[in-house]
Amino acid sequence: MALFKPEKPSVLSENLTTLADRLKGMGEQGFRAKQVMEWLYKKNARNFAAMTSLSTKLREALAGQFSLLPAKKILAKQAGEGTEKLLLELEDGLYIETVILSAPDGDEAEGGARMTLCVSSQVGCAYGCKFCASGLDGWKRNLEAGEIIAQVLLAADHIAEKKAGLRSRTLSGIDNVVFMGMGEPLANYENVTRAVEILNADWGLGLGARRITISTSGLAPQILKLAENPIQLRLAISLHGATDEVRGTIMPVNKRFPLAELLPAVAAFAEKHGRMVTFEFILIEGVNDGLDQAEALAKIAQKLHAHVNLIPYNPVEGLPWKRPNILRQRAFAGVLKKANVSHTIRRQKGDDIDAACGQLRLRKEREKGNADLALN
Repeated sequence: MALFKPEKPSVLSENLTTLADRLKGMGEQGFRAKQVMEWLYKKNARNFAAMTSLSTKLREALAGQFSLLPAKKILAKQAGEGTEKLLLELEDGLYIETVILSAPDGDEAEGGARMTLCVSSQVGCAYGCKFCASGLDGWKRNLEAGEIIAQVLLAADHIAEKKAGLRSRTLSGIDNVVFMGMGEPLANYENVTRAVEILNADWGLGLGARRITISTSGLAPQILKLAENPIQLRLAISLHGATDEVRGTIMPVNKRFPLAELLPAVAAFAEKHGRMVTFEFILIEGVNDGLDQAEALAKIAQKLHAHVNLIPYNPVEGLPWKRPNILRQRAFAGVLKKANVSHTIRRQKGDDIDAACGQLRLRKEREKGNADLALN
């Protein structure tokens, strides 16, 4: 299932240059690409017929060459504390998740966001982190850039619908986009960086680079490659273990890229981009929540001048891991505070909507599979 060729590519996968080239190949003037982008990202067109400043002939040609939205919203689940998860269906019938997080008091480490959109980059995941639901059914395929951008547009539409159709701008109040959903973003490097370009560009969604974050499980070579990307985005590392011994028990990727290789790559990115890197650290009872791990983490964060985001574990159905009690959470954070390490403890959100990455999608996939078996 890794190879997916849609009947028509999504226009949302194009940047200004590639779309201009495609239009020239269709016998049109290249400058029309900027007009199409304006309709997509400034005027919120959701079909080619709505692009009324273009000729009927061009609109019909575009509709013949491209699809527009390569995903559709299946359902939305709301949690009382300001977390909402969208389940989206792709053109090949697979499902992905996108999460809207409302944070009235956004912090600097997350771009000072009031509303954060967490997008997926793959269907499933191949990296097998032991605590995560995303990879429980394995990796299916990479998302195209247009499927990533479609998550942003569909979320913006969803937010606008809840505001009685009022929309002040294309992003409908989305302040921050983070690649922290299903999948490993840097394993889908080309499509993810194309999506980042579209998010950031003036001709695209115009989201400031400091409000775009890529989170990785630690693909050191790709981090070094990302360091050369001119867009000054933010980087978050899913660390979850401050020593190879602990990290290796829950994150198989650590065998390929141990801390001795990962941390220099992170340092190179931070130096090149001049931005504080964030270490994501999920606290799991009896696994990585000991004070020895807190002390080792503090040393790493001090050396790299990094922010630490502590995340009490969200239980996943079928997995044995548990969340530490509040006293252990505070004790762990206390070690970081004593070491003057910038840190936050993320407030638990969305336990009642299968909030951990991949749970809602996994449940829907299995329901669909059971329904198919019943029909056969």
